[in-house]
Amino acid sequence: MTPSDIDNTLIQDEAELNEPELFEHHRIEVDKGQAMLRIDKYLQMRLEGISRTKIQAAAKAGCIMVNDRPVKSNYKIKPCDTISILLPEPPHETELLPEPVPFHITYEDDDVLIVDKQPGLVVHPGYGNFTGTLLNGLLYYFQGKTGRDGQPVVPYLVHRIDKDTSGLLLIAKNEEAQAVLAKQFFNHTTERKYTALVWGNFDEDNGTVIGNLERSPQDRRIMHVTDDPERGKYAVTHWHVVERFGYVTQVECILETGRTHQIRAHMCHIGHPLFNDAAYGGDRILKGTTFSRYKQFVENNFRLLPRQALHAFVLGFNHPTTGQHLHFESPIPDDMAAVLDRWRAYAANSSAIE
Repeated sequence: MTPSDIDNTLIQDEAELNEPELFEHHRIEVDKGQAMLRIDKYLQMRLEGISRTKIQAAAKAGCIMVNDRPVKSNYKIKPCDTISILLPEPPHETELLPEPVPFHITYEDDDVLIVDKQPGLVVHPGYGNFTGTLLNGLLYYFQGKTGRDGQPVVPYLVHRIDKDTSGLLLIAKNEEAQAVLAKQFFNHTTERKYTALVWGNFDEDNGTVIGNLERSPQDRRIMHVTDDPERGKYAVTHWHVVERFGYVTQVECILETGRTHQIRAHMCHIGHPLFNDAAYGGDRILKGTTFSRYKQFVENNFRLLPRQALHAFVLGFNHPTTGQHLHFESPIPDDMAAVLDRWRAYAANSSAIE
């Protein structure tokens, strides 16, 4: 199965995701006259181009559901069962074509590839971005390459980061690796840390934001914290102060969960939007004086960093084949580092900071 073969059963959301949501790729209603049969054998007969090994890997990762409950590969189907195959990669609405899109590789072996994504690069084709994405570039990069099984290598997304967020992204190079890694992300056993520059100072050195996230009814492009515990998706962000600059603060965020725009929405919720995050109001002067020199200073920083100040700098996981724990770190990119240096100098030389 290649990305262009996947059944078009769900419409991809406009927003990119920080953590794998599970998307339905196949949905099968078992016939009333169907005899009892192991589900791996049944799906191998029903789904073209999927091996029994791949089906078993998906079941082991909890990605095969019967009547909305995960089952093992030896489950015996019954008449009228509803089978769903859920994977972290959204079904594609259009055929994905290889394109020479540049990206930086931090690590690669037979099963995984780590990309240090530059800001501005969309991870996955979707609304308004159907070409020039990282996935298009990966298809181009993998052209002519084969895996251990002799089959063409195909990129499989395990998680996502937003277009204007930079940092480390994990790609699986086969379906078995994707299934194992998806289980780690879904169980929150991976290691992920982000560094961010946010508006305002903090009374404490560290804290935790807990709040269900749902799409804002006023603007479907952004997320907000809902007061209704029955709505939205449970989300937890741990943060601690790295460096204080008075009007802005550098913080490190550790994701316990990883929902859409989680850090951006949680920081905004507690009154600390990310610096220059236009979607969440951080592209305005939220703290500081009204003096023209300060205004010019902030606007110059906006120009140096024309995106939200968020970078995924740590990624750790257990290798899907060897089980070895792998840990990667990415340096802060030049645009964000330049703005941090400017705020550091401003804080050291300004007596106006509260």
